[in-house]
Amino acid sequence: MTFVFKPLAVAAMIGLALTSVAQAQSARQAARQQAAAAANAPLAGQTVKIAWIDPLSGLMAPVGSNQVRSFQFFAEKFSGPNPYNPAGVKWEVVPFDNKLSPAESLTALQSAIDQGIRYITQGNGSSVAGALIEAVARHNARNPGKEVIFLNHSAVDPDFTNSKCNYWHFRFDADTSMKMEALTSFMKDQPDIKKVYLLNQNYSHGHQVAKYAKELLARKRPDIEIVGEDLHPLAQVRDFAPYIAKIKASGADTVITGNWGSDLALLVKAALEGGYNGKFYTYYAGVTGTPTAMGSQAEGRVYQVSYNHYNMGGDMQKWQDEFKKRFNADFYTGSVIHIFRSLSEAMAKTKSTDPVQVAKALEGLKFTSYNGEVEMRRTDHQLQQPLYLTRWQKADAKFPYRVENTEMTFALVREFPAYIASTPTSCTMQRPS
Repeated sequence: MTFVFKPLAVAAMIGLALTSVAQAQSARQAARQQAAAAANAPLAGQTVKIAWIDPLSGLMAPVGSNQVRSFQFFAEKFSGPNPYNPAGVKWEVVPFDNKLSPAESLTALQSAIDQGIRYITQGNGSSVAGALIEAVARHNARNPGKEVIFLNHSAVDPDFTNSKCNYWHFRFDADTSMKMEALTSFMKDQPDIKKVYLLNQNYSHGHQVAKYAKELLARKRPDIEIVGEDLHPLAQVRDFAPYIAKIKASGADTVITGNWGSDLALLVKAALEGGYNGKFYTYYAGVTGTPTAMGSQAEGRVYQVSYNHYNMGGDMQKWQDEFKKRFNADFYTGSVIHIFRSLSEAMAKTKSTDPVQVAKALEGLKFTSYNGEVEMRRTDHQLQQPLYLTRWQKADAKFPYRVENTEMTFALVREFPAYIASTPTSCTMQRPS
């Protein structure tokens, strides 16, 4: 019998063999890393519960639903010994629907405490966060040995890390002043911005957005005129057409808004329907519902400042793609990752899940994350991190992620290192004796 060797076939066989070898080596390396992580995980086998207290009903329910999925997604992904969980604990997220109400949130907090949960997280609404900060502080003072830590994922009122700072509160989002510092650092170089309208929700965050916008623009671009300012009820307005009419009448070429959820989606929708052609500088345009409302009509006219964005690449891109595949939704609350990472680093360092020990270790904690080096500033418990300014445009080869299954994305315009976005604090931290 005569064998005829075909070069292409032989090359293909060699290629397959090499691929198999590489895959086997990769699998063995992953197994070694997993084994090393398990060997060095001091708390493997222990379960840490986090009470999630945010809206799952009402107009802001879509945002809450996305975020609780985000917490549960990463609790599952990071549980057990792995590079993102050096403590090796198992994470469990227990959701409580607070209906965006401070009173409901306090009831949820007590229920969580009664269940023995020592860590809570919340972020939608600084009015809620303020009530929780005070309640946690009172509980801890009255119940030594049963302390609770408040992990703030998105409530950005600067007072929480200034005049109202509290030892048991840690914020993982950038606060309103930090984001406005970055936003106005970009806006000052835009000669087309001449007249600005401030439209915000009527609670502490909205008040702070307006306050810092006026202060920082006056310092950086004193020629810019504030031609109007409005505050509206949080999560109650269903038709923003009257506000758009006022904005158009003012002659504003730019709107600055800290609105989020339905309050931003409906605002943008009214602007497009009402023929307003100005630009929007926002904090939360990437949050559930708003990208769909913007569509292609808002291309090039909506900006967002945030600590992460949709086209970061690396691990973040993998996680976003996996999240979208599982839930047909976008992952955008990157502070979730920082919460799990920080807790695990602190628990691994102290070899304890006790909030008293963990709180001490969280202060000053530094690690490298998806957006560079981050630090939980000891002075006020405000995470220091880079910020990004992105612009709404069509997805392309450079910025390929399609938000809410549209043809659009947020493209990176400018990155602000942590030292630029950082703002000073007046906090005088009272630490437990």
